[in-house]
Amino acid sequence: MTPATDDTPSILRNGRYRQILIFFGSMILHTIWMDLFLGRVPLLRIFIRNGRPVRSRRWARRFRHVAVEMGGVMIKLGQFLSARVDVLPPEITDELMGLQDEVPPVPTREIFAALANELGDVSKRFTRIEEQPLAAASLGQAHRAWLKPDNGQNGDGLPVVVKIQRPHIEETVRVDLAALRVVARWLMNYRPISRRADAPALMEEFSRTLWEELDYESEADNAERFAQIHADDHDIGIPLVYRQHSTSRVIVLENVESIKITDTDALFAVGIDPIAVGDRLLEIYFQQIFLEGFFHADPHPGNLFVKPLGEEVAEGEQRPFQLTFVDFGMVGNVPDLMGDNLRKILVSLTQRDAHQMVEAARSLGFFLPGADLDRIAEAFGILLDRMWGRNLLSLSRPDPAEVQELGKEFRDILFDFPFQIPNDFIYLGRAVGMVSGLVSLLDPEINPWYQFEKFGEELVKQDDIREWNREAVLEFIQPYLGTPLQVKRLLDAAENGRFRIMNTPDRETRQRLDRLEKKLGQLSWSIIGAAGIISATLIHLNRTDNKTE
Repeated sequence: MTPATDDTPSILRNGRYRQILIFFGSMILHTIWMDLFLGRVPLLRIFIRNGRPVRSRRWARRFRHVAVEMGGVMIKLGQFLSARVDVLPPEITDELMGLQDEVPPVPTREIFAALANELGDVSKRFTRIEEQPLAAASLGQAHRAWLKPDNGQNGDGLPVVVKIQRPHIEETVRVDLAALRVVARWLMNYRPISRRADAPALMEEFSRTLWEELDYESEADNAERFAQIHADDHDIGIPLVYRQHSTSRVIVLENVESIKITDTDALFAVGIDPIAVGDRLLEIYFQQIFLEGFFHADPHPGNLFVKPLGEEVAEGEQRPFQLTFVDFGMVGNVPDLMGDNLRKILVSLTQRDAHQMVEAARSLGFFLPGADLDRIAEAFGILLDRMWGRNLLSLSRPDPAEVQELGKEFRDILFDFPFQIPNDFIYLGRAVGMVSGLVSLLDPEINPWYQFEKFGEELVKQDDIREWNREAVLEFIQPYLGTPLQVKRLLDAAENGRFRIMNTPDRETRQRLDRLEKKLGQLSWSIIGAAGIISATLIHLNRTDNKTE
């Protein structure tokens, strides 16, 4: 769907346009006054800093009320921000989380009129359509319905879900996006933002995906592509699309309702282990992102169901299940170059190779020009050592004392903060954040490192790694078999003249030596960290040789 050209004079007279600019303009001015002016006054500095979470929550609450009142893109923007737990503080994401369930439905008469405008006489297609909406979203609304049987037999017919676009939503989207583009240009006048993010470019990416989401023919294409990708995965369900009853503003899908993925009590009641569900969900997203390069970008709880398979099982036994995805309007594509670097990051994570990870992240555009990559790699290496083996819950809730210690050790990086947001990651970051939240809910103790190693093994089967031979692999891993990774880097630094001893107070020196001693004591972890990818490579090469023989 291609957006119509903006009619600037009519937009300027539009109340929505003015309301959006007034809200964000007042928020920006308030932030400038509090943080840039009052925040520099010595006597007020601590007070202003300590009050920032309260002010953030208050503005998030105001935005939520405005979004519910206005609907349209404002709700979509709020839902997007509520899922960015990776970059926004909890006082904002928690306040906006309710927008997932606060969208008011379109009156039945209006939504059914829009349906008839697209399909004509709906009584010729459906035996029944429920007036009460199954779900009300910012751009459309879904209703349960039953298709008439093709053979003319009596009965309700095939159960389906009819998703109908909200009346006049395209004009609303045009107005809202025009206003938000102005806000994006305003933000570029604030150097901490303009230095690390191209707000107008991020806005265009948001706009492009939004228009794609409004095109239900594109959504049907996405659903069929996912069905093809997972055709051999019998534990993954994708609803059938009824193309003959669908248009660019109406889509009719097989009704695949089942247990909501977050309803752990219902899962236990039918013999399904939520831990297994969380593990499978994580595995699916590894496959979609790293292997297929095409992923479901809106994995909120309303779009994921768990369907019990087979007969009921005895108490204590685990029942098989099917994980079902719905709503394919928001999808993400991973370009080849981006996918190659993402795979390098995964392999380097498996090997706990911070230098390789930083180099791949640099290629993806995560660092500002001139960033000290060696220093960043040093920080990443320590973070990897500390994070390795921890479950998702502990990763999302780090120890404040540990954070403070790392902040002191790498205060130069934090002060300079040489990171930026690549435009291509706007929806990938959102999807990963939402999946992490779901998986943590299903299994707070889940260990993601198992999946890292498992997919590290999968990646060695890709074409770009098949050129390795057994000698190259052995040459690559030989230094790691006798010396842990941290010690090897220490020796390399000494040989290259990069090993430096800073003149520091005795107490600080002792603390650094204590940390070094702990790192040197992690010999077994260093070897195990690389074992997954190494073993997988050798096994794969051996299988290849056997096949050729």
